Amino acid sequence: MSVRMTVLASGSRGNCTVFSSAETSILVDAGISCRETLKRMRAAGEDPQKLRAIVISHEHSDHVAGLRVLARKLEIPVYITEATYQIWRRENKGADGKPATLERREHFRAGQAFAVAGITVTPFTIPHDAADPCGFTFTASGIKIGIVTDLGYVPPNVKESLRGCDGLMIESNHDLEMLRNGPYPWMVKQRVMSRVGHLSNTALAEFFENDYDGRAAFLVLAHLSEHNNHPEIARETAHKALGGKINLFQQAPVTLAHQDKPLQPLTLG
Repeated sequence: MSVRMTVLASGSRGNCTVFSSAETSILVDAGISCRETLKRMRAAGEDPQKLRAIVISHEHSDHVAGLRVLARKLEIPVYITEATYQIWRRENKGADGKPATLERREHFRAGQAFAVAGITVTPFTIPHDAADPCGFTFTASGIKIGIVTDLGYVPPNVKESLRGCDGLMIESNHDLEMLRNGPYPWMVKQRVMSRVGHLSNTALAEFFENDYDGRAAFLVLAHLSEHNNHPEIARETAHKALGGKINLFQQAPVTLAHQDKPLQPLTLG
């Protein structure tokens, strides 16, 4: 029995990933349009008919821009925290001008695992400037994959949650010098660099050097800034930090997620 992760989009203009077992798929975030989501799924060989749920990490638009249309079209439940849902409602209006609703929804809490058609989803709190932001691990057929972006640093609970992952997608948002010298206003730079902002290449390198267990068969660097990072800087920083933790049995030691096109599916099992 195999499991698969397919990153459809990753970055400040939209985030969306598919986690699949042999029978079931879950959409993680819905930050691109419904049409583009389905188009990219088909291009990557993912069947939208297998989707059984949408799981939302937090309410920022690059993670929920396509949510309302996708949820209505696919007629599948949306798993979302109560706090995230209330903020999403206030920021989205229905045709009548009233706060939007998600007819099929399930509320989860960080630290409490739940199941979707044989896939165990374990949400954990992450440090980000949102109402109730979460990262996730997904487990099926004994295989565990972690997905975590939009965090200012890697606290102990995140380190613990990511131990034992057979595959991992994690943020490598910005190069500190590029950000400091880049085009953003200073207030935005401060937010990105804060402990509730985004993970820098350097902060991820510290995690890889000191806390990463080296188990994953693949690592995906995600949510790279288009203005404050460069793919080769992110890749080289990660490679250097990983050192001997990359082994010859890994199928794709370090892969970079894209904003404008899906990655080839990464399969385990």
